[in-house]
Amino acid sequence: MDIRTEVIRNVLKKVRHLEVRTNRLLDDHFMGSYRSIFKGQGMDFEEVREYAIGDDIRSIDWNITAKMNRPFIKKFREERELTVLLVVDSSASLDFGSVSLSKREILTEISSILAFSANRNNDKVGLLLFSDAIERFTPPAKGRKHILRIIRDILFHEPRSKGTDLIGTMRYLNQMLKKRAIIFLLSDFLQPNLQKMKQLTDALAITHRRHDLVCLRVEDPRERDLSNLGIIIFEDQETGAILEIDTSEQQFQRSYKAEKKRYNDLLNEQLMKMGIDFFEVNTEEHYIEALNQFLKGHAKKR
Repeated sequence: MDIRTEVIRNVLKKVRHLEVRTNRLLDDHFMGSYRSIFKGQGMDFEEVREYAIGDDIRSIDWNITAKMNRPFIKKFREERELTVLLVVDSSASLDFGSVSLSKREILTEISSILAFSANRNNDKVGLLLFSDAIERFTPPAKGRKHILRIIRDILFHEPRSKGTDLIGTMRYLNQMLKKRAIIFLLSDFLQPNLQKMKQLTDALAITHRRHDLVCLRVEDPRERDLSNLGIIIFEDQETGAILEIDTSEQQFQRSYKAEKKRYNDLLNEQLMKMGIDFFEVNTEEHYIEALNQFLKGHAKKR
């Protein structure tokens, strides 16, 4: 067996394993939540039938009623088909993980749940992978093979760049996507500096006005709290910059926690003001129940 065949076999094995795991989670936790989250974009006429006690009199078809000399109503069905777009961060910072799973692995599992949920409901699913450039766009479509392709791309796509440009990605999306869609933005939301926060929130606000936007941020516990690890060397996975830090210094620990909290609080505050649903996942904790509760909460808001 040549190396290429072995690589392909391993890829298919990993994708299939993720499909089995995701379908099990859907059966146990998520399908009821998904069906109630997102409703169709309108109503389609289905049939006319005779009025029954309890029917809404506003649905009476007066033309048919006059002809038949007894009341008939118009019956409609919800236009169920939706378009779901997964906008997934593929920058190098997602490879970080101080516990069992990396941030990238967590986002891949959540993306799989959302994609297979949409597929079971006969919705179209598309994918936009981004770093500090648009890495790959897969137009929305239906079917198991299409979903497996999306999952494979999230798992194994090798990004051309290591950086992150959330602002540019959302601006691209706002120009490119014309039809209303449900957009899941999955990222660690790491920005170079707070000065760009307004540009980011402005771009997200435009997306939110045109689409149903849901943001999911993944975070590793070491990104929130650097405990006393002594002198350690950090390498920025996106820029390659090297920095030596003495984490035992209490002043450093206080400053680090305060700055991280300030950034998180500001982002949460801005998204809340705009009415954008925002969900945080910690790689140290199991996300299943938390994600399920978030989706149910989102459904109640609609």
